[in-house]
Amino acid sequence: MEYAFAPMEGLTDRIFRRLHHRYFPGVDRYYMPFYSPTIHRSLTPKERRELPPAAEEAAPAVPQILSKHPEDFLWAAGVCRDLGYSEVNLNLGCPSGTVVAKGKGSGMLRDPEALDRFLEVVFQSTPLPVSVKTRIGLERPEEFPAILAVFNRYPLARVIVHPRLRSQYYKGEVHLDVFACALEHSRNPLYYNGDIDSLSQAEALALRFPGIPGVMIGRGLLADPGMLCGCRDAAVVQAFMDELLTEYTREFGSSRNAMFRLKEHWSYLRRSFPEDSRLWKQLRKTTDVSQYRDITREIFQTLPYAPGENTHHCGITPQW
Repeated sequence: MEYAFAPMEGLTDRIFRRLHHRYFPGVDRYYMPFYSPTIHRSLTPKERRELPPAAEEAAPAVPQILSKHPEDFLWAAGVCRDLGYSEVNLNLGCPSGTVVAKGKGSGMLRDPEALDRFLEVVFQSTPLPVSVKTRIGLERPEEFPAILAVFNRYPLARVIVHPRLRSQYYKGEVHLDVFACALEHSRNPLYYNGDIDSLSQAEALALRFPGIPGVMIGRGLLADPGMLCGCRDAAVVQAFMDELLTEYTREFGSSRNAMFRLKEHWSYLRRSFPEDSRLWKQLRKTTDVSQYRDITREIFQTLPYAPGENTHHCGITPQW
């Protein structure tokens, strides 16, 4: 079974992907945080940095495109082809209110006929294989059969399903019954995404849904970066986080800005440590890099590191 790292805006950038793959091998494919092409047909300096030539990526990586206009999507796919990438991913899952209001992301699921027209134009001239990352609908699970019927009309590289509704954002139970039905009726390879917090959960998912080709993991890999390679060594995770601080300081030209970026990572990583510690409050409040270093050093040296314990949020119970 293949393991993919989900795209997470502001977190899984090129620096993170490179260092994560070096410290914690096991991810087969990294999906990049989306970029949204415009009628100006150009990349911003930031987009150019975050969309390097494919040969510079430490592991296979897939650019994700957020667009409701097929012509813009095709232009962006051409840019990705010229940079050496072998796949592009269409974002049909972003639940952000701003994105949905513009008819992008999961907002495109509102009108399956319009989505069909979009894909028809794309597949007439796409320069690269296209995959999609999707929700199962906006408000009701009953929306998904019509959406899947659209996907089935096209030779998608893979359909990555987060079996939640847009209205759920990232909360509430995943609709495993909808995923099971989709797996039965999909004509394209179907991947699962959503609330996988341990390798045993991913393996249990494969037992429950035999033949599933892969899973995509996001928040679980931020909480437990060594999940897929079995790393349970806090010293390795500490070295990883320290090098991220160094690299982000160089990238941003500011250790303080680098610290704030890593505090976002700590909002996930703390799941692998006990909750009842004064250190978390100190970490949340500090704005001083030296204090940040001292606090995180104390976390790694004094708190037990226990990733993946008591986390069965997706409703998949590990089989022992």
